[in-house]
Amino acid sequence: MATDNSGRTIAELIDTLPDEERLILTLHLVNMISVNEIAEKLGVPERAVISVIQSGRSRLIGLIS
Repeated sequence: MATDNSGRTIAELIDTLPDEERLILTLHLVNMISVNEIAEKLGVPERAVISVIQSGRSRLIGLIS
């Protein structure tokens, strides 16, 4: 099921992501908070944060493509 995302801003595309991905990507990419700081704030392992960032980026790329 393809969605036409032409004309949508990155912010609008980020808003379509699941809550966890949206939060972590916003903290990391927009607010420039390090993986270590995000992990500490959320009380999760750094590897979990890295994984969510990777999956969120992949999802965004899929929406843009």
